[in-house]
Amino acid sequence: MENKYTYVNGQIVLDQDANLLVSDLAIQRGYGIFDFLKTVNGKAIFIEDYFNRFYNSAKEMNLEIELNRDELREAVNSLLKKNNIANSGLKIILTGGYSEDGYQIAKPNLVIVQTHFTYDEASFHNGLKLLSHNYQRQLPTVKTIDYLQAIRLQPILKLKQADDLIYHHHGQVRECPRANIFMVKNREVITPKTDILRGITRSKILSLQLEGINIEERDFSMDDLIQADEAFISSSTKNILPIINVDGKPIGSGEPGKITTALNEQLVAMINSY
Repeated sequence: MENKYTYVNGQIVLDQDANLLVSDLAIQRGYGIFDFLKTVNGKAIFIEDYFNRFYNSAKEMNLEIELNRDELREAVNSLLKKNNIANSGLKIILTGGYSEDGYQIAKPNLVIVQTHFTYDEASFHNGLKLLSHNYQRQLPTVKTIDYLQAIRLQPILKLKQADDLIYHHHGQVRECPRANIFMVKNREVITPKTDILRGITRSKILSLQLEGINIEERDFSMDDLIQADEAFISSSTKNILPIINVDGKPIGSGEPGKITTALNEQLVAMINSY
């Protein structure tokens, strides 16, 4: 079994030696933030974009990051060098700290965890079956560690044989618990803009160009989604994955669409050339 390392507050330690005290607000109250990116062939993909979001999340949650961006980048690079894992997932976590009363924010703890990860190319062709749920995340623009609703509903997903949830707010589409949503209709590619987490992969898709295709941010309803020609999700780990079914109803032909496929090819090329 290989030794793998984790970064904890300036120290790189073996995974089994990485620990936090139970007084941390992340344990006491579920208070903290994180961000997640991947490495491909040893390169941390779009890392500056993830740093932007991480520092913004910290500001919104009144958590002070002791490291500046250069120091955080050096911490990441040190861990990457120590573990020497070419293709991986990298999670940067900032907790509420060791609170004396279990309620007040203390000095945050910074943890960086690296795990093996390789993109599953076959998943694109399988597509996703989603189950809708009326739910609006609190602090939607902040990437917190709160995944209570999504985790609570996992047994229902298994019962319904769905792959993931799609959140809507009284019929207005928002996002998946760990991904953004896009729909394609009449050669327009549309993604919601209200009360969502603005994903890094989402932002890259918005910058892509396909001849004769308009890509924009615009809210739409669950009814619009069901009537879409194509639909897909975007995330750091999944790139673009087609949505083939929502609540048992097929989207378009029920197969990955041509526009979705073309956008995925462009996105993969952008990642590989990073």
